[in-house]
Amino acid sequence: MKTIAILAARLIFAAIFLMAASFKFAGMGATAGYIAAAGFPFPLPLAWIAAIFEVALVLAFLTGAYFSEAALLAGAYVIFLAFAFHGPSHWQGNQNEFGFFVDHFTFLAGLLFAAVHGPGDVLALRRSVFKGAHVAA
Repeated sequence: MKTIAILAARLIFAAIFLMAASFKFAGMGATAGYIAAAGFPFPLPLAWIAAIFEVALVLAFLTGAYFSEAALLAGAYVIFLAFAFHGPSHWQGNQNEFGFFVDHFTFLAGLLFAAVHGPGDVLALRRSVFKGAHVAA
């Protein structure tokens, strides 16, 4: 059961970031507009960087290579997105934004847990820049 749960979690992480990247690639202009509306400079290059980063996360989650590093980077990215696009400045106009904001922290919790425990022993390349990065197998 542990192996199935780990593989399912990896697939869920990969699917979420694959969907996000797909939406960006399908509507790069709209993504850039959303980034510009949040006040960031260079919205189109940032949209491309975000999409490519998300594809790299998908590859790490699917293969298990650099899994802990990817999970930590994804966690930082998710919290950045929470504050940049759903943070306190958005709550007054739309209370749903608070829910979106909080949801990012539940996602962060899963990513942190994954970073500590690694990709499991099945279907994992297990490459890492951290020594002893995978505490549990």
